[in-house]
Amino acid sequence: MTEPLRWDRMTVNEIRDAMTKTSTVLIPMGCVEQHGYHLTTRTDSLSAETIADGASGRTGAIVAPTYPYTYSGGELPGTINISPSVVGLFVSEILRELSRQGWRNLVIVLGHGGTENDAAVQGAADIFLRTHPERGHVNVAVYRFWQVSESARRAYEDHDYHAGYFETSMMLYMAPDQVRDELVLDQPALVDRMREDPDSYQTRVKNVDHEAVLPHIHQDPQTKVGVIGDPSRASRELGKQLIEEAVEGLVELVGAMQQAG
Repeated sequence: MTEPLRWDRMTVNEIRDAMTKTSTVLIPMGCVEQHGYHLTTRTDSLSAETIADGASGRTGAIVAPTYPYTYSGGELPGTINISPSVVGLFVSEILRELSRQGWRNLVIVLGHGGTENDAAVQGAADIFLRTHPERGHVNVAVYRFWQVSESARRAYEDHDYHAGYFETSMMLYMAPDQVRDELVLDQPALVDRMREDPDSYQTRVKNVDHEAVLPHIHQDPQTKVGVIGDPSRASRELGKQLIEEAVEGLVELVGAMQQAG
């Protein structure tokens, strides 16, 4: 494995040279979001960046600067929510600029899922391709490592999600200095409910009891910590395995895109 090709550490001429050797750009997208009392708000951005770097070192693809500001939906201190519509606009603009420069394969590497954010990114990528038929030669992919990594899928089946053992394991491997000892959880009933349905961190209140009236949606005020899982089960070894599986899946995707043209 070689060092990753990092866009933000290269000059114009170095990027121009890279374009003669690869047609692929990896775009890490994270989120500035609380991850309990034991993980930093950079967790999702670091995950996307680390996975992209690993794949770059093996494929020669270039890694665009990490985009950290997306939509969480949580409301605890430390979280910076950017409207999904704005996130979608940024995705469209990034894809437009990269394709204008001549990059052919554009891979958005998500470090953060979240129902609303995921839909915004996917929708923006879809509409970009539909509204730019002149760029029919451009390939766009949205890479979700938690769907590819077998270890992450097992964690999800175990109802371990936000800041639980799989994310904590990844951080123990990527940046152990950013993992604290404060393994605190919310009240058991709330944690159990969120593990059954991660989106149940929200409360929905209607002022008018009619199907056409939209609810007001906010984070459940009982939430003080926001962990959905069991971080006490984390280990550096599992984190290494998760990252390696995620990188392997991204390498496979890049290979398929590059082989297609």
